[in-house]
Amino acid sequence: MNLKKFQVLILVCLPFLLISQSTEHSPYDFGKMWTFEQPPIKQFEEQYGFKADEAWFEDVRLSALKFATWCSASFVSPDGLIMTNHHCSRDESIKLQTGTENFDNNGFVANTLADERKLDGLFVEQLINVVDVTDRVLGAAAKASDSERGALINGELEAIQSEYQAKDGWENLRLQVVTFYSGGKYSLYGFKKFEDIRLVFIPENDLGFYGGDPDNFTYPRYNLDCTFWRAYDDDGKPLDTSKHYYKFNPEGAVEGEPVFVVGNPGRTERYRTVAQLEYDRDYRYKHLLKFMTNRRDLMQTEYDAMSQDVSKVGEAQVLLGSINRLSNGIKAYGGILGGLNNPTLMGRKISMEQEIKSKSAGVNYWSDLEASYAKLKPHGWAITHLAPSPLRGKVLTLMHAISNYDAAVQGGATEDQLSEARASIDANLTDFDMAREETLFRILIEEIKADVSPTDNTVARAIGGQSVDDYVTAVMSSEVFDTKKREKCFGSKNKYQKSKDVLTQSALLFGNRYNEAAQMFQSSSAQRRALEAKIANQAFQVYGTDLPPDATFTLRISDGVVKGYSYNGTDAPEITTYFGLYDRHYSHGEVFPWSLPERWLNPPMELLKSPLNFVSTNDIIGGNSGSAIINQKGEAVGLIFDGNIESLPGNFIFDEESNRSVSVHAGGIYNALKYIYKADRLVKELDK
Repeated sequence: MNLKKFQVLILVCLPFLLISQSTEHSPYDFGKMWTFEQPPIKQFEEQYGFKADEAWFEDVRLSALKFATWCSASFVSPDGLIMTNHHCSRDESIKLQTGTENFDNNGFVANTLADERKLDGLFVEQLINVVDVTDRVLGAAAKASDSERGALINGELEAIQSEYQAKDGWENLRLQVVTFYSGGKYSLYGFKKFEDIRLVFIPENDLGFYGGDPDNFTYPRYNLDCTFWRAYDDDGKPLDTSKHYYKFNPEGAVEGEPVFVVGNPGRTERYRTVAQLEYDRDYRYKHLLKFMTNRRDLMQTEYDAMSQDVSKVGEAQVLLGSINRLSNGIKAYGGILGGLNNPTLMGRKISMEQEIKSKSAGVNYWSDLEASYAKLKPHGWAITHLAPSPLRGKVLTLMHAISNYDAAVQGGATEDQLSEARASIDANLTDFDMAREETLFRILIEEIKADVSPTDNTVARAIGGQSVDDYVTAVMSSEVFDTKKREKCFGSKNKYQKSKDVLTQSALLFGNRYNEAAQMFQSSSAQRRALEAKIANQAFQVYGTDLPPDATFTLRISDGVVKGYSYNGTDAPEITTYFGLYDRHYSHGEVFPWSLPERWLNPPMELLKSPLNFVSTNDIIGGNSGSAIINQKGEAVGLIFDGNIESLPGNFIFDEESNRSVSVHAGGIYNALKYIYKADRLVKELDK
C-alpha cells in the first residue's frame, strides 16, 4: 500500500477505536458551548456546586477577546497584555522582522515597552454588549412564506442594527447579528475594536510548533504554543484593563478541578440531520480531504527545495505557514470523516434524531431534507473539484474565464463587456508557471476521474480515449497560451466555438458542468435552510436551552474538568512536564519537529519539573485556539491550543468520554519566560 494513503487510512480510523461504544444518545451530544445570553448557571451549580452569578459571567466575558478574524485571546494583566497562541500569531509576527531577524529561529522578547512592535492591520475585539432580539425578528416573519421569510428577517435585522447604533452604550461599536438554532434565536452583539496591537513575546517555531504535524491533535503533548501582545489606547499608552482581565495563576488547576474555556469556537454542525451527515461522509469531506492532502504534499516538496536556498527564506516561511494550515485541516477533516464512518457515533446521531422526530408529530422535515440531498448527490463531485480556487491551479481558473466569456457571448453582451471578459482570460495567464500549473492540473484531473459520478459523461467527453498524461499534455499545448492565437480565437464572437483546441473545449464542458452543479445547490438553498431551521427548532422545542446552539465564531463558555483518559492501551496523565519535551527531543534524534534551540539545551531542574501541557473535558473546536482556560476565581490557569485526536468528530458530535481539550499550562508559560527567556519584565507583569 502507498505509504501516504496508509497514513491517511490510519488517521481516519485510529481516533475512534477507544470512543465509547454505546449508541445511546445524550443531550450533551450537542456539546457544551454555552452562550452568554443564556449562561449555564443551573448546569454549573448542578455539576460542580459552583454558583456563578451574572457579575461573574460579565467579568469573564469582558476579559475575553476575538483575535483578528481567526482566533481567540484574552487580557491577562491590568495593562492590556494579551495572551493567545503561537500558531495564531506566527504568520503575523514575521511581518515585524527587520534586517536579518528570524523569529522562527530565535523568537522575540520585548525587554521594554519601547521594544514592543506595532503590527498595522492587526486588531482584537471585545464583546461589550449583548441583547436577545429573537421575539422581534420572529414576530416580523411570523406570517411569511418560506420564500418571503429571508427578506423580511433581513429587513427587520437592518432596522434593529440601525436603532441600536444610536443607543447609549452602543455607539462606536461594531454590530453583528448572530443566528442560533438555524434561525430559532437571534442576538445582537456590539464589539469594541482595538487596533494598536504590539508584539511582546513569541517563542521560536521549534517551541511554538513543537512536534509539528505528527504531534498535532495528539496527547500526551509538549508544546509552548503561546504568544503575548499588548493593546494600546488612542494616546499610545498601554490600555487600562484593570477592571476586567484574567489574573495569571502559574499554579494551574489540579485533577478533577472544574475549569472553563472562554473563547470563540468557529463552527460546528451538530444539528445536521443524518441525511446531511451521510452526504458529508460520501461526498463533501471525502473530496475535500483528498484535495487538501494532494496540495499539501506538493507544497511540502516545493518547501524542501526552497528551504535550501538562503535567498528564499522569506518565501519559505510563508509557504511553511500554508503547509501548516493545510496539515492541520487534513487532520481535522480526516477526523471528521473517520467519525462519520464510525457506526457508534452515527448510531448516536440516528438515535437522537429518532427521539426528536418521535416528539414532532405531523411534520416531514427530515424526509423532505433527505429528498433534497438525494438530488444533490450526482453533483457532489462537480461542486467540489470544479470550483475555481488558487489551490486548484490557474488552468482551471483560466477555463472558468473562457466559460464566462462564452456565457457573455451567449447572453448578448456588449462589446465593452466582451472586452472585459477577454481581459479576464488574459489576467489568468499573468505570472503563469507552466511546469507548476501542469502539475496542479494533472492532480486535479486525477481527482476528478476518481470521484466523478458513474452516470456523468463530462470527463469522458473532455478527455476522450486519452490517458490522463496525454490529455494534460494536450491542454498545456493549447493555442490559448500563444498571445496572437488567443487574440484571434477570442477576438471573434464565434471563432472560439469552432475551435478544436482541447483547453477551450474542456473549458466549455467543465464550466457548464460546474455552473449546473452550482445552480442545483443554489436553487435548493433557501428550501434547505428553511428545513434546517425547522428541524433545529424541533430539537429546541424538545430540549430548550439545555442544548447549546452550534458554534458561530462568537463568544462561548465551555465547562469541564481537568482529567486524563485511557488511550493506546495505557493512561494519558492529565498533566505533562518539560521532562517529556526533552525526552522527545533526544528520542527523535534532535531533529525538527522535535528539535530544540541552543538556549534550551541546559535547562534548570525547576523548569524540567514544571508542568507544560494538560488536558480537560471542555468542549472546543477550531476558533477556540488562543482561548484562556480559567478556574472558578476567573484566573487564567492555561491556554487552549488543541484537542486530542479523539475530539476530531466534534464538528458533528461531542463525546465527553474521550474528547479532550489540550492546553498550555500557565506554569509552563511562566517558567519558560523565567528560566529560558529571562523575560523578567513580563514575569513581573504576570505576577500582578
